[in-house]
Amino acid sequence: MKVRSSVKADPLKGDRIVKRKGRVYVINKKDPTRKQRQAGPAKKK
Repeated sequence: MKVRSSVKADPLKGDRIVKRKGRVYVINKKDPTRKQRQAGPAKKK
């Protein structure tokens, strides 16, 4: 999955890009308000 340019991660501020279950997340333990998510493929029923 490509990471869209709209998902911004600044490692200097503690951001980390993580892929979980087909989704791309930006997590930050220092500043939790910087969380982001890029939706992955739709789930099949």
